Amino acid sequence: MTAALPRIWPSPDNKPLPPTGTAEAFRAFARDLAAGRRSWDAETARFIAAQFDQLAAEWDTTRATGRDDPLRDALERGGPFPDGPCLELGSGTGLFTPLLRRVFPRVISVDLSEQMLHQAAGRSPLRVRADACSLPLADAQVAAVAAVDMLLFPTETARVLAPHGVVLWINQLGEDGPLYLPAAEVAAALPGDWLAVEADAGWGSWAVLRPGH
Repeated sequence: MTAALPRIWPSPDNKPLPPTGTAEAFRAFARDLAAGRRSWDAETARFIAAQFDQLAAEWDTTRATGRDDPLRDALERGGPFPDGPCLELGSGTGLFTPLLRRVFPRVISVDLSEQMLHQAAGRSPLRVRADACSLPLADAQVAAVAAVDMLLFPTETARVLAPHGVVLWINQLGEDGPLYLPAAEVAAALPGDWLAVEADAGWGSWAVLRPGH
């Protein structure tokens, strides 16, 4: 079940739209991966890591949207949030880590790209290079999993989340983003029953999902 909140952060002009064909292809991949119709393997992980390694040095100036409205809105209106560590998946150069650190006592930043994590040194004190499909954490270890423009690995996400933990699902460009998944599809992909609240904010959208027990 999902509930939509009204928009309070307006959408600015000049939204940076990705190339249509490329974005559609990535969205199809993201949907199929989340739904289990497509597998993730070591070769794909190596390819993605290499691509982001090459982009890392210029990411903040040429690739980042520069807008954190969806995450800010999620942290302001999506709570209350459980106390405990937050696992930030696909953390990149750490642009969003400081916002998460204001809410959670500890943020573990995880990314496939070693160079992205190197760029995040001044923002993310705790950085781990790992594949989100096989996280180096024990079961039920984190209070929140935060994913900003990230592929969804539902089984692994649910495994590391504490029983009353939350998933923060952020799409910086909303439906136009290359990895966009609506809250209903995220909830359907995660094992078990989930309740979600979502909203549009700025150029993007967000959802906070909680187990429905």
